[in-house]
Amino acid sequence: MNTTISEGSLLLNRLHKELAGFSGANIVICPPAVHLFALHRESMQLKSLPKFALGAQNMSEHEEGAYTGEVSAEMLNGLASYVLVGHSERRKYFDETDSVDAQKINLALRHNIKAVLCVGETQQQRDNGHAKQTVLDQLNVCLSEVTASDLKNILIAYEPVWAIGTGNFAKPAQVEEMLQLISTTLAQIFHSDKSGMVQLLYGGSTNSSNAHAYLDLPLVGGLLVGGASLNYKEFAKIVRASAPKAEISA
Repeated sequence: MNTTISEGSLLLNRLHKELAGFSGANIVICPPAVHLFALHRESMQLKSLPKFALGAQNMSEHEEGAYTGEVSAEMLNGLASYVLVGHSERRKYFDETDSVDAQKINLALRHNIKAVLCVGETQQQRDNGHAKQTVLDQLNVCLSEVTASDLKNILIAYEPVWAIGTGNFAKPAQVEEMLQLISTTLAQIFHSDKSGMVQLLYGGSTNSSNAHAYLDLPLVGGLLVGGASLNYKEFAKIVRASAPKAEISA
């Protein structure tokens, strides 16, 4: 919940200028919902590289109806190519459950929107030895309405809650261990080699200083960037660090 529409537009244009000619990564900008129409129009008018895709930070689990203030998948279709689902702040502050996230993913896919599913454990869950089980439970429920043919439109971001906005960076070995678990679990759930199509991201206090450490991990296909994305110069450095392998979301 940052920036006015004019500030968001300025940030987008400054980022585009800072990255002039860059083509080494897929860059997905996830602004507040009220910015999407304006930024979609602006991004379509950009004639030079880089090209930006847009993502929504959230959407309703309901198709339509009397849900005042909510934004449906159908409303996002044509404006956003991606949507974040299950972000830790949605879980923490809005009591969003895995079952609700399963409904959101199903709707996103039906409306041709790629779902970026966020999974991860709290500090207490890690301290109690429940980190892996927490992520396993999230995956099994959130992906319960997904088929193997849907996997090309799913991204999974491992974002340990204890590392988000805290400066308490997850060690690369911890990230690699959890992404290996996620990869193995996807193969077990879908009994398909298509599970390898799912791009795995890491999110949690990422910045230009630690981006390489995560991006160098074999299973990391991109980053989910938080606060660092509000500084266009810092975010541009992260984007450049990603080339040529990653999908970068802000």
